Amino acid sequence: MPIEGRQPQGLVDILDKILDKGLVVAGDIKVSLANVELLTIQLRLVICSVDKAESIGINWWRADRFYSAEAAKGLPAAEIDGMKQRIAALEQQLNSRKIPQGPARKGR
Repeated sequence: MPIEGRQPQGLVDILDKILDKGLVVAGDIKVSLANVELLTIQLRLVICSVDKAESIGINWWRADRFYSAEAAKGLPAAEIDGMKQRIAALEQQLNSRKIPQGPARKGR
């Protein structure tokens, strides 16, 4: 296709293609002094949609209890009870200060 026939693409189109296909950025930073390596930083960045990430075998969020309710099910009961008590104490503090709360959540 000739260059003149191309249509300019918007940011949304570009992001859609990046998320669909994926983008990998990799690089190394090395700090040396007198030919002695002091520090090495390896950078790896993957930008893609969740579907694309799962199709290439990246799914760390499924096992991370911060992101997944399923992973949190394996927590010890004492830890869950402690979290519930902490939430109740924070809600009580909010109520005692007459701070307006956000919209009520389902399941409470």
